[in-house]
Amino acid sequence: MIRLTRLNHSPFFLNSDLIEHIEITPDTVVSLTNGQKFLVLETADEVLEKVVAYQRAIHAPPGAAQTGGCVQDAVAMTTEQR
Repeated sequence: MIRLTRLNHSPFFLNSDLIEHIEITPDTVVSLTNGQKFLVLETADEVLEKVVAYQRAIHAPPGAAQTGGCVQDAVAMTTEQR
């Protein structure tokens, strides 16, 4: 799961496996496979970076170096690198 922020600044966690597509309008619209849509503060590139970091973290081979060995740390690290 990745952490995103709604337009009203409330954070939420989203199962990134359900993302069908991301629209770049004046706001970023994340559309899910079940038809739900979320307007988020993050740019499409930021959402993509979070998804990639999460997928890398969960698919890393056993014993691979991860910050603290935690998926959330890997996602946070990617976000903080900007």
